[in-house]
Amino acid sequence: MSGNRFLFFISLIVLLIFISPEQAEGQKTWSLEQCIEYALDNNIMIKQQELNTQVNENMLMQSRLSRLPTVNANTQQSLSYGRTLDFLTNTYIDRNTYSFSYNASSQLTLFNGFQITNSIRQDNLNLMASLADLEKLKNDISLNIASAYLQILFSMELLNIAESQLDITSQQVDRTRRLVEAGSLPQGNLLEIQAQEAADNLRVVNASNQLTLSYLSLTQMLELQETEDFAIVTPDFEDITVLTPRYEVESVYESALQIQPQIESSEYQVAASETGLDIAKGRRSPRLFISGSYGSGYQELISDFEGYEAPAFRNQIRNNQSTNFTMGLAIPIFNAGQVNTAIANARIGVLNAEYNMQRTKNQLFQEIQQAYADVVAAHENFRATEVALESIEESFRHTEQRFEVGMVTTVEFNQSLNQLTTTRSELLRAKYEYIFMSSVLDFYLGEVIRL
Repeated sequence: MSGNRFLFFISLIVLLIFISPEQAEGQKTWSLEQCIEYALDNNIMIKQQELNTQVNENMLMQSRLSRLPTVNANTQQSLSYGRTLDFLTNTYIDRNTYSFSYNASSQLTLFNGFQITNSIRQDNLNLMASLADLEKLKNDISLNIASAYLQILFSMELLNIAESQLDITSQQVDRTRRLVEAGSLPQGNLLEIQAQEAADNLRVVNASNQLTLSYLSLTQMLELQETEDFAIVTPDFEDITVLTPRYEVESVYESALQIQPQIESSEYQVAASETGLDIAKGRRSPRLFISGSYGSGYQELISDFEGYEAPAFRNQIRNNQSTNFTMGLAIPIFNAGQVNTAIANARIGVLNAEYNMQRTKNQLFQEIQQAYADVVAAHENFRATEVALESIEESFRHTEQRFEVGMVTTVEFNQSLNQLTTTRSELLRAKYEYIFMSSVLDFYLGEVIRL
């Protein structure tokens, strides 16, 4: 092996070693599925909604723990100057004393109008609503990613059309220049076709800028830090047939009501508000509870008094023990109208939740209705534009041939070319709208977004 070849292989190995995984990752092309998966794993709004879900889980756990008794303990030490209670005689004396005491207490609610049970049920419903909201957020982000992805593909196609038109015009500029130089055409023809070339070049620049902005929109949705080498997979849409929409709005809507998470969330919220009303009514019920406590203490004089000797610490603690067991019934009689106000507000909350649910259903129906109308419009527009394009392409070929022999002016040629480009763009737009809106309808039926 020669020295140069050896150095080449050594350099190649070093290059492969020092290529970072991030660089390799940045150079890959992203499919729609990969974009959606990445967004669902890294989107900050989704992470925040997941945190809200965790808060609801904690609240549910706290409600369940409310069934258990409370247990508390405390201890205290105090210095008293002047009159104070003597632990030994249970009388007040005028002496400076030091005392120490401790106690433990526990309480258990046996019945409070099913407020604990209903609180557990309400927090569980709130958790279910939060999980449904999380799924709704994921669905919205998936649709936005798909829309941005298709916008890139559409911008790519527009750029190809613009470059194709510029290539045709450039060829005609070269041909016209030769004819002008040969004296077959006046200089004005060359200036007109060069003006068209400049306009076509501007169209290419605008299409390129639009493609850049489309890429920027998608990378911002993905919240990528490095976007320099970002590229997407270009699906093959050649075999996609634009068919008459096979769905009806009502059937799609009825199916969506059963599976769409925003409907589930609104239903859970209605049930949670109804449970909140039960909780408010439960505050009218008496509260039955049991409690117990245990405590003891120690006391001694700060200054020595003649003839006084405090019992030992151990003896005082043993002799001063106190144990207490209680069963109580708390009956609400009058509380400044707080219970009635809470019940009235809870009823309003139920009505508000029902209105929100109906509004959510109406919005879902409108979205499906709009998606269906867009599919129908895209289908009709595509079919009409497809027929028109065949005629325009044939007309342009005829115009181009006549232009080459000088039977058509430059202005007429430019008009024909612009009409061809515009029609191709309209056909492309209709096709991408059909693809996206068809995917949206499928999505409302529970199908995964794919291209």
